[in-house]
Amino acid sequence: MASTVTPASTGSAASPPGPSGSAVRLRTPRRRHSPGRPRRSVLLTVLTGLVLLYSLVPLVWLVISATKTQEGLSRSFGLWFDGDFALWDNIAETFAYDDGVFARWLLNTLLYVVVGAGGATFLAVLGGYALAKFDFPGRRAVFAVVIGAVAVPGTALAVPTFLMFSTMGLTDTPWAVIIPSLISPFGLYLMWVFAGEAIPTELMEAARIDGAGEVRTFFTVALPLLAPGIVTVSLFTMVATWNNFFLPLIMIKDPDWYPLTLGLHSWNAQAATAGGQPVFHLVVTGSLITIVPLIAAFLMLQKYWQSGLAAGSVKE
Repeated sequence: MASTVTPASTGSAASPPGPSGSAVRLRTPRRRHSPGRPRRSVLLTVLTGLVLLYSLVPLVWLVISATKTQEGLSRSFGLWFDGDFALWDNIAETFAYDDGVFARWLLNTLLYVVVGAGGATFLAVLGGYALAKFDFPGRRAVFAVVIGAVAVPGTALAVPTFLMFSTMGLTDTPWAVIIPSLISPFGLYLMWVFAGEAIPTELMEAARIDGAGEVRTFFTVALPLLAPGIVTVSLFTMVATWNNFFLPLIMIKDPDWYPLTLGLHSWNAQAATAGGQPVFHLVVTGSLITIVPLIAAFLMLQKYWQSGLAAGSVKE
């Protein structure tokens, strides 16, 4: 009596015979990607590493160069320290050079950021909330204007802005930098999108039924919900105002009203003037001092900034 052959107890199916009688091996199913496990990509890792290197090398160079003297900048390698560690001396000299004008430039920059960037954030919050939660005639036209304003670079508007402010007699004053900084089309658009997703219409209607007016509804109901978006917009406007260079360059002539960007540029350019003293070590040290507040602001507000960027990306 012939014995029967059964498949192996391992659970694999028997291979059917081929045309020539030999067994045909079945193709094993391809392993599917688990949604909980991130997919690895060597190319993406390499590109991310290059971007990280491109971002960190200038910062490393700046930190190392700030520890060198004027002579040490020229006699040593850029990405390594010199024999003399002069960071603290450079910082003291930066604030003492030219009768302490660097401190005046720092205060000017803080003034432009607090008034200009703070005002731009406040106006963007008000405008974005109104455009997102109120229906009025001309709303589509406003949307088109905002999108068009985002697409126009600021340098294209610098000359018309200068001519307008010159006619009004506001050039060479802080208002020539503050007033243009109050307008942030990108911040308005960002708050428009964020307010539409973050504030439930039912919550606003409930506040109105309870007798709250529009102003009270905005400050007690809408404003706490807009906190991540407000932080995100404030970071963008703060960085734009802090790093603003071209607008103060054409608007301000008095060095006492220079921001840090324009003041450091004047220190850097004095080496090319007749009889000018090169102070490149002070320019480097001043640049390092300039970026410290920006880094501190990003680190302290990072969680709000990330949550603001991710708002509206997931539909519940």
